[in-house]
Amino acid sequence: MSTGAPQALNEAKLHDFVMKSVGEMGAAMNAALIVIGDKLGLYKAMAGAGPMTSAEVAAKTGTSERYVREWLAAQAAGGLVTYDAASGRYTLPPEQAFAMADESSPVFLPGFFQVVAACMKDEPKISEAFRTGKGMGWHEHDTGLFSGTERFFRPNYRAHLVKEWIPALGDTEAKLKAGAKVADVGCGFGTSTILMAQAYPKSTFVGTDYHGASIEVAREAAKKAGVADRVKFEVAKAKDYPGAGFDLVAFFDCLHDMGDPEGAARHVLETLAPNGAWMIVEPFAHDKLEDNLNPIGRVYYAASTMLCTPASLSQEVGLALGAQAGEGRLAKILKSAGFKSVRRAAETPFNIVLEARR
Repeated sequence: MSTGAPQALNEAKLHDFVMKSVGEMGAAMNAALIVIGDKLGLYKAMAGAGPMTSAEVAAKTGTSERYVREWLAAQAAGGLVTYDAASGRYTLPPEQAFAMADESSPVFLPGFFQVVAACMKDEPKISEAFRTGKGMGWHEHDTGLFSGTERFFRPNYRAHLVKEWIPALGDTEAKLKAGAKVADVGCGFGTSTILMAQAYPKSTFVGTDYHGASIEVAREAAKKAGVADRVKFEVAKAKDYPGAGFDLVAFFDCLHDMGDPEGAARHVLETLAPNGAWMIVEPFAHDKLEDNLNPIGRVYYAASTMLCTPASLSQEVGLALGAQAGEGRLAKILKSAGFKSVRRAAETPFNIVLEARR
């Protein structure tokens, strides 16, 4: 406990901090409203519809006008919709509609707010983990986390995976077009696996994840997408997934979640074809903490506290890299596992894509 003299308060700085915190309060409360707007189709009802009254939005969505009126006021105060006082109508601008109502948009956001809602539900468990130092497995979280994560990552993968990331992996794209063998490890609901299967019809794919419930969803998704004849989904851990001779092994936003990423890397090395490539997609991060103290880093550090670090600590070794591991730490682990070549093949504001080879 500090025994020094109390520090004098700078009233201007205190005022600035309190007002900043008011913004935090509004954002935190609005997270629940975004989940509601997404779940009830309120954003989709307003997209492209022009100015609408609360009664019109309610009628279009089969919801209560009084609740919708209050929801719209909150959305207007936060800048998600605009309000015309003269007509008493609200509009969802096209830019906001692109991010909030269009699930094919590369910046579709509501899935992330499902993740936020799941994190809030799981707060008591994570608070206890702070006290004990124990981990919390992915499977132990609120189920909203699984669908929210898939909905949030899907637009990003759809926008970049086939168009940018795979073409950046040397000869890998040519192999996939000709007919290659691919493993997608930590595949979750199988979105990344299915996207690759649709783009490369001559190749075969196996997606693995330790979470059985996610694999069940992935299998149904493959059937729906019409690729089940070339895509298999199996329950397996990253250190013991079956198969060998893979031309491409892919890890999407999951290596840092693993308790023993070096052990997983050694298994990848064993299962790769001699000239195969390992694609590791990770959250964007600089190597130094101070360089990650920005809005994107803030989101990732928060998610890492609630999800990634507990996941790793729940497993063997429990290295707990966190979501902001950075290229330097990741490359050191991959080379320690036996990979001779590690390079940054591509990046976006939200991801770095590493290529590792023998």
